[in-house]
Amino acid sequence: MERTWFTQYDAGVPTRISYPNCTVPDLLQRAAARTPDSIALFFYGTRISYRELDALTTRLAMALLRLGVRQGDRVALMLPNIPQSVIAYYGILKTRAVVVPTNPLYVERELQMQLLDSGSNTIIALDLLYPRIQAVQATAALPKRIIITSIRDFLPPLKKFLYPIKARLAKRWIATPTGPSIFNFLELLGTTSDAKDHNLSDLPRMGPDDLAQLQYTGGTTGTPKGVMLTHRNVVVSALQGRAWDPHFRDGQESFLGAIPFFHSYGLSTCQNLAVATGCSIVLLPRFDPDEVVKTIHKHCITAFSGVPTMFAKIAELPQLHRYNLRSLRICLSGASPLHADVQDKFEQITGVRIAEGYGLSEAGPTTHCNPVHGKHPPGAMGLPFPDTEARVVDAETGLRDLPDGEPGELIVRGPQVMRGYWNKEDETQEVLRNGWLFTGDLVRRNEEGFFFFVDRKKDIIKSHGETVYPREVEEVLVRHQAVAEAAVVGVADHIYGELVKAYVVTKPGSFVTEQELIRHCATWLARYKIPSAIEFRQELPRTIIGKVLRRLMRDEALRTSETGAVHHQTV
Repeated sequence: MERTWFTQYDAGVPTRISYPNCTVPDLLQRAAARTPDSIALFFYGTRISYRELDALTTRLAMALLRLGVRQGDRVALMLPNIPQSVIAYYGILKTRAVVVPTNPLYVERELQMQLLDSGSNTIIALDLLYPRIQAVQATAALPKRIIITSIRDFLPPLKKFLYPIKARLAKRWIATPTGPSIFNFLELLGTTSDAKDHNLSDLPRMGPDDLAQLQYTGGTTGTPKGVMLTHRNVVVSALQGRAWDPHFRDGQESFLGAIPFFHSYGLSTCQNLAVATGCSIVLLPRFDPDEVVKTIHKHCITAFSGVPTMFAKIAELPQLHRYNLRSLRICLSGASPLHADVQDKFEQITGVRIAEGYGLSEAGPTTHCNPVHGKHPPGAMGLPFPDTEARVVDAETGLRDLPDGEPGELIVRGPQVMRGYWNKEDETQEVLRNGWLFTGDLVRRNEEGFFFFVDRKKDIIKSHGETVYPREVEEVLVRHQAVAEAAVVGVADHIYGELVKAYVVTKPGSFVTEQELIRHCATWLARYKIPSAIEFRQELPRTIIGKVLRRLMRDEALRTSETGAVHHQTV
């Protein structure tokens, strides 16, 4: 296979990397040994050094072992980006148990499904989330152990004192839960504070091929599945990210921790990359554009992993000129396509070109990224990472390699690719074939080796006997000056197979009619690609990291079509 993409790498980026034969906690322990007094975590005035972080994770590991957590047990982690999230992640892994990152926004049904599927007997969670966990525990008998922590636990003294007052005013205060199966995070750390409990020889031994985490897929196309990532997978993902920037400064970069760490993107490109290189992370429990720009300005942030909606909201801030964002050196965007106008506006403000990437949970997650410093074609999703092979094959059989420019399914192979799906052998065999991961995404490649995202294989619309790629129609819709966002789905039709339906969000203060947008599409699209119906929305349903949930809109469109609401348009 000709790897033409190597010629497009930034100067100094290796095509192959020599990875250490280590586990994920080894990354933290090595950083603590190199620069013990360097700051690992900033949190609203609280500073935790690498020495302290390593010690806290060991203390938690010893406490978990005393509670009965054993090798291979699954421990759910349901926290926002706070110090406890980082401490718990590495502490769980030091027990040789498996981390199960869990979305704090999950409702009871979603939480119950994940706990039951993973078999998580223990959960470490925010106190505000306890009522949901309690409801699940009452019906599913899981989890058996609940470890509770609060936002205030690692705040500096004055903020810790004021937190209950502010929480009550915001009606977000909850009394500390108590019960026979409930444990307090800080109390567990306090019970293992003597020197003996810091002895690593007391902890179970583990290897790079042991299971590290069950990363559940986003569920954008169906029921979430547990992706089995080994310690080797996780270490490789972090170090591939390190190698992608030839000017990366170990121990000197300052990361903005605003992207959720319960998602593999945030874990890999922020938390684990920062820890592997001994850099600091400024933690933000939620994304607020005003707070983000103030944080970048105050802490001279140099590395920021985000999603397109984050960059768009930052670029739209009316008082943005008050803040200096020029400290930024590395900006990464993933999870969904980045529109060119957002890219250009952000670059004008900061002087930094956002490097858009591509990945999926099954690959830990990153497989492609645009050069951090070099140029790339508009709309490219990037070049394959070092040690990553990528092919474009026919979507029907997956057996025939396609020429440059022709859309087909992306398949990848590399040391970051998952072991398989948890307890789902049939699904594993469907996507892992002869060492290749079949992504389910349709892409095309140009002659220089850059890859371009076309669409999800499952989202393709067959209308009038022709293939319609929803993203192509969406890109035409957002060209209209009144359109902020658009999502396109297929609706079953007994005459044409499927019809194209669009959901549109207009820009504030703008107005456009359905007929105007259809005429606009007719200028740019073949007749069979033009939406037959357009529905206006205040917002589009998305996952927590910004992926549009086309599946939800497709289901809704199906229900609407059954009532006869979808109509045929003529142009």
